[in-house]
Amino acid sequence: MNQVQRFFCVALALCAAGGPAVAARPPATPDLAALESTYADFNDAAGAVGLIDSDPARYSAEGYGGRNRDGWAQLYRTTRAQLLTGLARGQGSALSAADRRALTLMREAVRDSSATPESLAPAGHCADAARRDLPLHSHQHALYACFAELGNQLRFENATLSRVDALGLLASIPEAERRKTLFLTFEPLWHALNGNDEPDSPYRRMIRRAAAQFRHRPSPVGIAARTIGVPSGDLEGWLERVLDTWRQVSGDSDMEPWDYRFRVDAGVRTLNKLITVARMRELNQRFYLDLGADLDALHVIYDLEPRAGKAPLAYTDFVVRGREHMGVWQPTIVRVSASYTHAGLGELNELVHENGHAVHMLALRTRPAFMDLGDPLFYEAFADVPSWSVYEPAWQQKYLGRSVDERGSLRALYGGVMLDVAWALFDVRMLRVPTTDPNRLWSDITQHYLHIRPHPQYSWWAVRVQLVDVPGYMVNYGLGSLITADLRQRIAQELGPFETGDPRWFAWLGERLLACGEEHPTPQLLQAFLGRPVSPAALLGQLRRVAMTGQ
Repeated sequence: MNQVQRFFCVALALCAAGGPAVAARPPATPDLAALESTYADFNDAAGAVGLIDSDPARYSAEGYGGRNRDGWAQLYRTTRAQLLTGLARGQGSALSAADRRALTLMREAVRDSSATPESLAPAGHCADAARRDLPLHSHQHALYACFAELGNQLRFENATLSRVDALGLLASIPEAERRKTLFLTFEPLWHALNGNDEPDSPYRRMIRRAAAQFRHRPSPVGIAARTIGVPSGDLEGWLERVLDTWRQVSGDSDMEPWDYRFRVDAGVRTLNKLITVARMRELNQRFYLDLGADLDALHVIYDLEPRAGKAPLAYTDFVVRGREHMGVWQPTIVRVSASYTHAGLGELNELVHENGHAVHMLALRTRPAFMDLGDPLFYEAFADVPSWSVYEPAWQQKYLGRSVDERGSLRALYGGVMLDVAWALFDVRMLRVPTTDPNRLWSDITQHYLHIRPHPQYSWWAVRVQLVDVPGYMVNYGLGSLITADLRQRIAQELGPFETGDPRWFAWLGERLLACGEEHPTPQLLQAFLGRPVSPAALLGQLRRVAMTGQ
């Protein structure tokens, strides 16, 4: 039996017993087991529709798994109706705590789903963002569509660029005036989202409505606070502390916004020519194979070519969620979607991040009700656990054949991370006081913490899809950096360094952190793995390395 096979067996045993510190529990009642089987069918129907919608030219004719889109959509509607009926019934008072949690999670998931499954392909049209008669959800869909219609159609020097490509080029174009010209190609997108920054712009109307909605339901900010075990009001202080540490260690030289990425990437720019689009997937596969996860053997589906109508952001999703059938585990199938026409260390970091989600999904070995990743703050943070390694000189030497000095690598890594922390702080403050002028707020944050000269005439904060699609979600990237650093430190202490791989990594993390999915609340899972509450100390220590190394 190899190590990964052993992991599958141990993980199934631990999840069946409720985890290493929980006494064995009886199996689910027959009625609940039947509901969970229906729930698994419901999730697989949603995954198949998402796959087909992600690439209609490839899948619309033959469908997937023996069904076309209409067949999967009908199964989705049928199973959803069955779940709404079955989950509304009481299951008796003799249920175990795990079974009660299973019911709660399934009820929440089905309640929050729509009557028809939705893919991540753009819905609606950017022009609809100016309408005042749309429900909030449709308004957000219209703003999201702007990133596909405008953000992926940027005109620069007789070429058409995607948003991701343009941001990558801002880190590599040597001439400041050309960088400024490229930066300003985003203006049509900014204008569609935020007009002239007037109080009634599409974004400002949306954020006021979103903030009002979150007065009656948990917001991403509140969920993130629960994950790390602090009051929601304390999150701003955590983010400010991280940003202030960066302000102190990153120097005091002011710069223009179109120069920020170029400046922080200066130390790693020579590596970019070693990374081609064609080579990115091979580098990713090699690293994960060295971490004990053979992504080819695990049948991950990749969709990395740009095309019209494709989702304007990189993402990873389930196609089929694994389940046990007659004592045999039926494997999970996942897909990774992104659009790459340019390559560099930043783009590679993003691809490794998305595959961090993939290995998380593939590590799950639990009953259908728990076959998910937990709180967003946790799963976004975990995906960066492997991806941050590409900025370590040891990783670069092994996989690229050349490395740069540690300070330059760390400055590039954390310079990008600090943009996410700044966006997180922006998102939190906009939801807290939704009448705030977003351009002025973003200028104040980036000037004080990132040494960027203010340009409140530009809505240049508006390059992240999540800010309009799910207000508050950026906190999962910004605050997630604390958890990433904490997890990386703990893994290094317990297992050893893994920047250049460790074949035990995938199985070890599966057994101790990932396999049981949502069987236990994420805060409990994190505290058990770390042996204490989440702390900013590991990240703050890493930021101080930027100032200490190379001196």
